[in-house]
Amino acid sequence: MVEITALHKKYGDFTAVDCIDLKVPYGQVFGVLGPNGAGKTTTLRMITGLLKPTSGQIKIHGFDVEKESVAAKKVTGFIPDRPYVYDKLTAFEYLKFIGGLYQMPSKLVASRMREMLEMFELREWGDNLIEGFSHGMKQRLVFAGSLLPNPKLLVVDEPMVGLDPKGHRLVKTLFRTLADEHGMTILLSTHTLEVAEEVCDQIAIINHGGIIARGSLSELRDKSGRNEGTLEQVFLKLTEESKDERAAAVAERFGHLSE
Repeated sequence: MVEITALHKKYGDFTAVDCIDLKVPYGQVFGVLGPNGAGKTTTLRMITGLLKPTSGQIKIHGFDVEKESVAAKKVTGFIPDRPYVYDKLTAFEYLKFIGGLYQMPSKLVASRMREMLEMFELREWGDNLIEGFSHGMKQRLVFAGSLLPNPKLLVVDEPMVGLDPKGHRLVKTLFRTLADEHGMTILLSTHTLEVAEEVCDQIAIINHGGIIARGSLSELRDKSGRNEGTLEQVFLKLTEESKDERAAAVAERFGHLSE
């Protein structure tokens, strides 16, 4: 579903993403984890076409994100870490707007938006201006809008921000249902490790702009040497080892320079 080859992103002299290669299969919930500043959000924004890579290639459903951007975006839904919505629209108007962006038939938009508002328990607020919504309601509306066109890929950056415990459960159940019953691919970045442990089929851990480990939880346990560890324990072990390796490499480099 997603194929990333030698993906690289630099800001001046700073390398945010360093030659990432990654394949994400159809119908999986795939987690992308990493410490703050590791390159997760930058990677997701390049996948969705919001940022242009310095070099490398991204394909979604066979479409090159840079050369076939409209086709790639048409099969992709994106849920950012903050709910960006138009406060002066009603929920119905917002979803109609999203349907227009995806060039959906009006009858399909009408049926899908009612289905989505019902799913995210927003049906009774459909005619209300979004400016009166709570943060959690806005987040649920963004979910509804992203799923409205029934994308083949859903990219999600920190999905649980602002959601109450009931919303957490709804989203976790939704991810598994979309993948298992509808074949949708979910690419998920989160700091909530118990969510990743509960819903993800595979996980990639990013640190210092590169992928340091990927696989199922059992495979990550093997790599970390913690056969019975939780994802949190495995994550901390692998990222700490990555930090130590990077520090050793920097020390060696400066050692050579001083000789």
